[in-house]
Amino acid sequence: MRSFQRLDAALLPIDRPNVDTDQITPARFLQKPRSNDFGEYLFRDLRFDAHGAELAAFVLNQPAYRAAQILVAQDNFGCGSSREHAVWALCDHGIRAVVAPRFGDIFFGNAMKNGLLPIVLPAEVVRGLLDAALAAPGARAIIDLEAQTLSRPDGALHHFDIDARSRHCLLRGIDEIDYTLTQTGLIKAFERRLDADEAA
Repeated sequence: MRSFQRLDAALLPIDRPNVDTDQITPARFLQKPRSNDFGEYLFRDLRFDAHGAELAAFVLNQPAYRAAQILVAQDNFGCGSSREHAVWALCDHGIRAVVAPRFGDIFFGNAMKNGLLPIVLPAEVVRGLLDAALAAPGARAIIDLEAQTLSRPDGALHHFDIDARSRHCLLRGIDEIDYTLTQTGLIKAFERRLDADEAA
């Protein structure tokens, strides 16, 4: 998993609420092995027509947004099914963070486990980011995970919350298994105390 510390990147505005995991990665791609580049399936039915041609109106097909790494969306992003493939598609496409007023619970957890930073900010702040990205394609924001801040294109600074363990793992680029392995000393000490209590 890639570490996440500081990101200065263009914004990708997905200006619609309730973007579900089937829109992010359509169900017909769920049988593909993880070794595939799931980035090619990202928003597949919104990006391409039935013949595989790009739909010019979709934001991700517009030149200024193609390399964006911070997705900004309306309320309830990642709702729907529990498929981890939605997070894989975002990560494989190069998205490092998603900003929204609220996320689907399972999507939020899957994002953290795969190195994708989900940032919850008030709806009016997110609306401002969407408007900035739409008004000036290529507009950038800066995310500082150490400081837990997001700087908007106009320089306004917003603090976001993240639990300590997820922040620790993202900063170091480690997953839950790696994190558990860092606690080996504490685990063994607990086992020794447990054995001693049982022997007493």
